[in-house]
Amino acid sequence: MSYIKGKLRKTIYYNEDNGYVVALFRVKETDDEALQEYVNKTITVTGNLTEVKIDLTMLLYGEMVQNEKFGKQYKFTRFEIAKPTTKEAMIEFLASNFVQSCGEKTAKNIVEVLGEGAIDQIKEEKEVLLKVPGITLTKATKIHESLVNFAKSSDVILTFQNFGFSIEECAKIYNRFKDNIEGILNDDFYDLKEIIDFAKIDQIYLQNYGETVIRQKACILESMEILANQLGDTFSYLDEINLVLQREFQIFLSEEDLTLKLSDLIKEKRIYQEEKRYYLAAYYEAETNIARNLRMIDQMPAKKIPNLATKLEKLAAKSNMTYNADQQKAIISALENNITIISGGPGTGKTTIINAIVQLYIAEYKLSPVDIMERIALLAPTGRASKKMAMATHLPAYTIHRYLKWNKDRNNFFYNEDNKTTQELIIVDEVSMIDVKLFDALLRGINWPIKLILVGDIFQLPSVGPGLVLNDLISTDLFNYAPLNIIYRQSSNSYIPYLAKEIKNVDLSEEFLNKKDDYAFFAVEANQIKNTLEQIINYSREKGIDEKNMQVLVPMYKGENGIDNLNRLLQDIYNPHDPKKLELIFGDVVYRENDKVLQLVNDLDHNVFNGDIGYIMRILGSKVTINFDGNVVTYEKHDLKQIKHAYAITIHKSQGSEFDHVIFPVCHNYYKMLYNKLVYTAVSRAKKTLTIIGESQAFAMAVRNNFANNRKTSLQEKIHHIYEV
Repeated sequence: MSYIKGKLRKTIYYNEDNGYVVALFRVKETDDEALQEYVNKTITVTGNLTEVKIDLTMLLYGEMVQNEKFGKQYKFTRFEIAKPTTKEAMIEFLASNFVQSCGEKTAKNIVEVLGEGAIDQIKEEKEVLLKVPGITLTKATKIHESLVNFAKSSDVILTFQNFGFSIEECAKIYNRFKDNIEGILNDDFYDLKEIIDFAKIDQIYLQNYGETVIRQKACILESMEILANQLGDTFSYLDEINLVLQREFQIFLSEEDLTLKLSDLIKEKRIYQEEKRYYLAAYYEAETNIARNLRMIDQMPAKKIPNLATKLEKLAAKSNMTYNADQQKAIISALENNITIISGGPGTGKTTIINAIVQLYIAEYKLSPVDIMERIALLAPTGRASKKMAMATHLPAYTIHRYLKWNKDRNNFFYNEDNKTTQELIIVDEVSMIDVKLFDALLRGINWPIKLILVGDIFQLPSVGPGLVLNDLISTDLFNYAPLNIIYRQSSNSYIPYLAKEIKNVDLSEEFLNKKDDYAFFAVEANQIKNTLEQIINYSREKGIDEKNMQVLVPMYKGENGIDNLNRLLQDIYNPHDPKKLELIFGDVVYRENDKVLQLVNDLDHNVFNGDIGYIMRILGSKVTINFDGNVVTYEKHDLKQIKHAYAITIHKSQGSEFDHVIFPVCHNYYKMLYNKLVYTAVSRAKKTLTIIGESQAFAMAVRNNFANNRKTSLQEKIHHIYEV
C-alpha cells in the first residue's frame, strides 16, 4: 500500500465518536509514482484518526479515489506519526504546541545537548533534561509528560491494529477508553463490547490468545445477554446458558465446570444467583432497585386535593367533557395516591385522563409556566410518544432519556440516585414499552415525595429490552390500579377499537372480514399482497392521503413481503427517481431527496430518538440532511446505519405512535412474528382507518397465538418481598 507524507493543514469535518475526518493535507513526499504530481500540493484526505493534529508530519496509507461530488480525494486506512529524524525536524516538533513548556530556544538547547536521540531519551527518563541549561525539574516533568502522552495514541492505535482491529474501531477504542487503555490492552479485550461487536472481539481474542478462562467467562456473560435480549427474560437457568454457550461459541463445559465459572462470576459481582436462577448484574440490580424505590415512594404521605370530585365536575363543565365512571376513578385516584397505574386500549380515553390530571393539578396549585416546568414532567419512552403527549396537553413532554440527560458516550444518566430531578408530578405514557433497566434509571433519578402516574396498555407488545414492567406492577396488586374498559365509538359503523378488543380477548368474530367506515380486510394470497398494496396506495393518493398520513406496518424485514422489499416498492410510488432529486447509495439502499426515513437509535445530541420519522431535505455529496418535525439533522454517509426508509416500518418501531391511516399486510410467511400482541399493537396504531391485506387464516392464527406472554421475570416477586419486610 502506498503512502503520502506531509501535514494536516485544516479540518473540514471530524467525528469525535469514530475519528472520521475530512481534512486538507499538504503532501511533501510519496512512494507512489502516480501520486508524484501532488507533492508540494494540498489535497483532501478522508479516513479515521484518534486525534486531529494540525501541522504534525504524518504518513497516510491509502489510495486516491474519485468522489462523485467533491472530485479526487485520498482515502487512507492507516496512519503513522512520522518520527522526527533530523535536528531541524526535532526542534520544530519540540517547539510545537504539542509539547508543553518548550519554546524554540529551549528546543534548540535540548537538541544541542542531547543530540538526535533527544526525544527517545526524554521519553525514557525526564531527568536527562536537567543536563540542559535553564530547565528545572518542573519544566522537565511537563516536557516528559507531553512526549509520553503524545506517543501513547499512535502506539495504542498501532498495537490494536496489529491485533486485527480496523482503523475506525481503533479510533473508537482510543476515544472511549483513553484513560484506561492500558487496562484494556493488558487485561481483558471483552470490555470493548460497549463499542465493538462481541463477535469481532471474540474472533480477535481467539486468534491472539486462544481458548482461555477469560474467554469462557466472557462468553458465559454474552450467552446470558443473548438469552435476555432474545427472550426478554431477566434471569436464565443453567441448561439455557449452556445451550447458548455451545451453539454460539462452541464452548463445551460440563455442568460442574460451568457452575464453577458461574460461581467465579458471582464472586466478581457480574452475576447474581437466587436458587436456580442466574441474573446478569444489571437486571438483578434493576429489579431490586425498582422494588425498593417503589416502596419508598409509596410509603411517603400522599398529598391530597380537597373537594377533588367537585373540581373535576367543574372542569368537565368548563371544557364541555363527559368523564365516565372509569375515567373519573382514574383521575381522582391518580391525584390522591403516590403511585397510580392506568391501563386501557385504543378509544378508552387515556389521553383525556392525562389532560384532566394535569389541568386539575395546575389549577389547584396555581402554577405559572415556570412552576409547571419545575413541578410537572410528562414523559414517554420514545420521541413520537412524547410529541403525542405534548400535542395533547399543550405542555412540554420529553423522552425518559432526555429528561434524565443520558450521556451516550458513557451510557449513564446525569440525574441519578445522587443527583435527583425536582418535579413533583410525573406522568409516564406508553409504559408497556419500558424495560427494567430504563424504569430503574427513572426511579433512581426522581425525587420524593412524588405522584407517579404510569399510563399504558398491558395488551401491547412488551418492551424490546428485558422485563415485563407494566404487567408485573399490575400483577402485584399492591398499587392503585385504574383499568379503562369503555370504548368510545367514533361513528356508528366504526370498528378499529372493537377489533382491538376482540384480539385482546382472543375472541375474533366474523366481523373482521366485513368492511366498515374505518376498516377493510382485503383477503388475498401472499403473492398478491404487493400488487394489492400498490393499488390501495394509488387509490389513497387520489383521495389526498399521502405518505405523511399513511403508514404501512410489517412484522418482518426479510422476504418477498418484508419491510426491505416493500420499502423499495413504496419509494418508487411515493418518491420515484427524478433527475432533479439528488441520491446517495448506502449498501444496497438508494436514499433520495424527499424520502421518508426512520431513526433507529437515540441521539440525544441532536434531539432525535429511536422511532422518529423524518424526511430527507437535501443530499450534498456524502451529507444527508433530514427534517424530523422541524428538527433538522445532518448525517455523514457512514452514519446512515442509524436510519432506514419509513414507508414501511416494523410494528415494534410503531409503538408509542399513532397514524391516521394504517395498512397492515399479514400472511403465513410472517409465521415467526404472528402472535396476539404484535397484531393487537399494529391494529391499535390506527386513528382513522385500518386496512389489512393478506390471508385471513394467518390473521386468525396470529390472534390465537399468545407467544409473548412467557417472559421470565422476578420483579413481581421482589416487590412482594420488600413490602413484606
